[in-house]
Amino acid sequence: MNTLSLAKLVRTACLAAFLFVALGLPLPAAAGSVKASINGMVCAFCAQGIEKRLQKLPETGAIHVDLKRKLVVVEPKKGSTLDESRIRTEIREAGYEVVALEPLAMSVEEFRRTTKADK
Repeated sequence: MNTLSLAKLVRTACLAAFLFVALGLPLPAAAGSVKASINGMVCAFCAQGIEKRLQKLPETGAIHVDLKRKLVVVEPKKGSTLDESRIRTEIREAGYEVVALEPLAMSVEEFRRTTKADK
């Protein structure tokens, strides 16, 4: 692939992502996990409430709540995909603000190992 066609591909991908965000559409999660940055999650009770709500979703597999970093990582069950808008809604209805929600190309276990190494 030459530099010109790579630049076109990157521009097209950026434009598509911009349109999804501008129109308020959820970006499709890669076949992996989703990471949410949460505002208002300040204690273990908060973290537990969010985790319980997300566990009720049929497509939810493993969940990791990092209270210190105010992050929630959700992994889909095998053969399922996550609906980012549903995750955002569940967290909002639990009483918390979703500051950012993004696809994460790693499992919950990989994320745990990575964040543990950062400490």
